[in-house]
Amino acid sequence: MGQYFENERLPSKLQKKEVFVCGERFLFYTDNGVFSKDGLDYGSRLLLETIVQEDMGSHILDVGCGYGPIGIVLQKIKDIYVDMVDVNLRALHLAERNMKENGCESIRVFESDCYSNVEGKYTSIITNPPIRAGKKVVYEIVMKAKDYLEKDGKLFLVIRKEQGAKSLISDLQELYNVEVLERRKGFFIIKCTF
Repeated sequence: MGQYFENERLPSKLQKKEVFVCGERFLFYTDNGVFSKDGLDYGSRLLLETIVQEDMGSHILDVGCGYGPIGIVLQKIKDIYVDMVDVNLRALHLAERNMKENGCESIRVFESDCYSNVEGKYTSIITNPPIRAGKKVVYEIVMKAKDYLEKDGKLFLVIRKEQGAKSLISDLQELYNVEVLERRKGFFIIKCTF
């Protein structure tokens, strides 16, 4: 996790990015020290465009939210309750600013190292896991998700083939029913239920 704290010390260079996703227009503030500072990354875009058609229930958790694009897009399009967590304080500040920018003030944003400050259960958990934080962190997010999901809850995630998608799918199958919803340009969109 050290990278995230080091990144927070980078000089700020605030940018405002216009993003079109799922047929809607969004504006996001980004900055140095946060993932995908130049705009919505391909994996998050594919995740959103794939899962927006899925039933996510009424209350979702975006783990490793960064500056907030996944949770904000889902709240705006699906009109559901969203909580967003991250360990990077700069990212959380941007996520709060982006909520207001996109008219999503009902989203709850708070600091949490994986699930350390998460209470309660959710109908869905969504993540574009922080691969650079290491396998241990990624596995903590995806394997412990079941402890924070309601009965019939779902975990949705994106991972690239070269980041270990096939071995992760195999490991996920020990805990969940796993379905690959989409596979494109080396990215896998995965749905897990239990």
